[in-house]
Amino acid sequence: MNDKAIFFDWDGTAVKSRKAPVDEVVTLMKQLLVRGVKLIIISGTTYEKIADGKIHQYFTVEELENLYLGLGRGAHNYSFENGNPVLHEEFLPDRDEKLKIHECVFQLHQYLLREYSLDSDIIFTRPNYCKLDLMVNHDRNDSLFLQEGEIEMLQQILKVHGICEGIRGLMKLAEQMGKEKGVHLKATTDAKYLEIGLTTKSDNVDYFVDQVLKPENISITECSFWGDEFMYLDDGILGSDAYMMTEKTKQGSFNDVSELRGSLPEGVNSLGGGTKRFLTFLKNEIERS
Repeated sequence: MNDKAIFFDWDGTAVKSRKAPVDEVVTLMKQLLVRGVKLIIISGTTYEKIADGKIHQYFTVEELENLYLGLGRGAHNYSFENGNPVLHEEFLPDRDEKLKIHECVFQLHQYLLREYSLDSDIIFTRPNYCKLDLMVNHDRNDSLFLQEGEIEMLQQILKVHGICEGIRGLMKLAEQMGKEKGVHLKATTDAKYLEIGLTTKSDNVDYFVDQVLKPENISITECSFWGDEFMYLDDGILGSDAYMMTEKTKQGSFNDVSELRGSLPEGVNSLGGGTKRFLTFLKNEIERS
C-alpha cells in the first residue's frame, strides 16, 4: 500500500547538502504531489535555506496544494496558496522569552569556560532557539548533519576538559537554567551543536497531523517518516529526526537512511544508503501508484 503522506528531513535525506542540486528529488516529488500524496518537509532550518528559498518555483500551483514545510525546529509551518508560501501558526517566543533563552545559553557558555576552560560559540540568530557550538575547531564545511566520528570527538573533548556528566548532563543543566528563569527549555543536540529553545521538530509534526492529516482522514498508519539522524548520540540522547516520533505519530513507519551505524529508537528501520535510498523509495512509490 502506498503512503498517503510522507514526512522527511531535507539536509542529508532529500539532498546531500544545501549546495547540492535539487533537480532529482524535485522531479520525483512532482510526480507524487500530482497524484495527491502529501509531502511534508520537516527541517530545523529556515525557508531561505531550502533550495535557496525557491522551492515553490519548482512546482505547479496544483502540485503545491499537497506540499508542506515544517521548519525552524518547531517555529514555522508553511503551505502554499496560488503558488506562494503561506506561513501558518508560528511557535515563536515573545521578546522576554527570547531574552531568557539567550541568557540561559550565555550562562551555560560562561559556565563551561569558567569551570572547565572549554571554549564554545553561540549562534543567537535562530527564531526560537540558540545554538551552542561545543566543537569550535571542527568545521563541517557544506555538510550540516551528523558526520562519522563526531560523537566520539565530542565525548573526547568533554572528557579532556573533565566534564564527567557528558552531553546529557549539559542538556539537563540547560533545561534547569531555563526552569530557574521561568521558561520551559528543550535541549537537543547533533553532537557539534547543543540547540536550546522552546520547541522541537515534534511541534512541526504534530501541527500537520492535526491540521492536514486529520481533516483529510489520513491515518498515521498510512504515513512514513524519513531522516538521517534518528540514531542515539549517547545514552538516552535522541538524534534530531527522532523528534518526529511523537504520541500522535508513533503508529507510523520510521526509516533512517544514515550511513552511520549506531543504536536506533525502537521501531525505526535502519536502511542506510543516504539520499540515494530515500530517492529510491520515492521512485518505488511512483511505480506502485
